[in-house]
Amino acid sequence: MAGVGSGATCGDGCHHVPVGFPRAAARRHAAGPGRTRRRGGRGFGAGTLLATGGLAMVAGLASGAAVSGLPLPWASAPPAAPVVAGPMSAAEEEPEEEVELPFVPVVDDVAGPAQPVLFDMDVVGPDGLSLADRSVGLLSREVPSFATGELVVVPGSSPAPHPDRKVRTIRVEVEKGLAVDGELFAATVMATLNDPRSWGGDGSMSFARTDGSADIRVVLATPDKVDAMCAPLNTHGDYSCGRYGHAAINYARWVTGTEEYLQISDITTYRQYVVNHEVGHLLGRQHTRCPGAGERAPVMQQQSVRVAPCVANPWPFPDNPVG
Repeated sequence: MAGVGSGATCGDGCHHVPVGFPRAAARRHAAGPGRTRRRGGRGFGAGTLLATGGLAMVAGLASGAAVSGLPLPWASAPPAAPVVAGPMSAAEEEPEEEVELPFVPVVDDVAGPAQPVLFDMDVVGPDGLSLADRSVGLLSREVPSFATGELVVVPGSSPAPHPDRKVRTIRVEVEKGLAVDGELFAATVMATLNDPRSWGGDGSMSFARTDGSADIRVVLATPDKVDAMCAPLNTHGDYSCGRYGHAAINYARWVTGTEEYLQISDITTYRQYVVNHEVGHLLGRQHTRCPGAGERAPVMQQQSVRVAPCVANPWPFPDNPVG
């Protein structure tokens, strides 16, 4: 089979015009050999004819390979080396445009210490309870004057954090019918008593919780129940007491505190004061007075009655470091 695009006849005396031929070259090809047309007295030079012939040959080979399905003769040859342009003249060189890069801050790979998240414990929710209320086990701020009168021991125990000291055992009880989470209330009592500023702050004692026989009972009860537990001391339905082996905490005071105390401090501080004050009585401490205006109130001062002219204070050893 003759190569298509090589100038061979195609069968019926016609001449195949190679693909890519210039129009003028095509006309000369059709006219046959030896006939050259001139235009305007100008002809094609030898270089032009060679270039044209080369292009025609390449185009013809490509066309023939496409029709016959044969591979191109250069298909398996390695790719030609890239053409490297020579240096540009001074007139051709374009000035480089200065691009201002955006500022990228340097990120330190070492993370700094996490900042503490602060919560306002006095913010009140839709149910009337604050975070401070929830943390001590309150489920409602309603204060009944009486309930069932039955005391329920909160189950559970925990060891004293300093067993090498004199260990005082504590049993926590809640009057049945109060809207209180007993476990959270018990945890509050023990956290208060084992705080470094509490009664063990001088290194003399530590407190362990038990639900069996105990040295001290801490009881949360309605005003009527507390009055009965404290008699013949008259607590008037308002106050708490520490006697007969129990620290009886008035539920009304536990929920609301006192107006004066809340004006100069907060409900959490008041609750810590009540626990430390009433347990202090069971440890043999008696009432004391305010030492002077602007001074810190002793924990055994009757701060539920009046704090002024002292400053509210819930701790026996308030200057001890915490933690």
